[in-house]
Amino acid sequence: MSYCTIDQIRNQLRQGVLVQLTDDEGTGDVVAPRVEQAISDADEEINGYLGARLAVPLSPVPESIRRLSVDIAVYNLYSRRERVPEHRIERYRGAVRYLEQVSQGRISLGQSDPEGNPLESKSPETSVDNPGRAFSRSSLEGF
Repeated sequence: MSYCTIDQIRNQLRQGVLVQLTDDEGTGDVVAPRVEQAISDADEEINGYLGARLAVPLSPVPESIRRLSVDIAVYNLYSRRERVPEHRIERYRGAVRYLEQVSQGRISLGQSDPEGNPLESKSPETSVDNPGRAFSRSSLEGF
């Protein structure tokens, strides 16, 4: 199951742009297998980040992941050509930053995240009960 659909890609790009990005043969139509490949590549990239701490593929797909999949797939389509528009580069970079933060446990995906919490810290634990001071002025008197 893909994280996004061709229709969701079509909602992001005008028909003419999508034709320009996929129609290498000059037929004047959107070449669906190229869009599907861009989506598949986006999903693999997402799974690469999320697989570090989540079971992938995600099901159900969180809305945030669906949006990232669209942004990455659109970037992949533009990457087939020589020039990627700056705003698409920024959206791609933002998606990667978000995925890195999820994989590090800094951002939760909610219900898709184990217990909805970040990973446990590997730092030492602290205790909240305090038995009292081990050393005081009176106990150290004479030293």
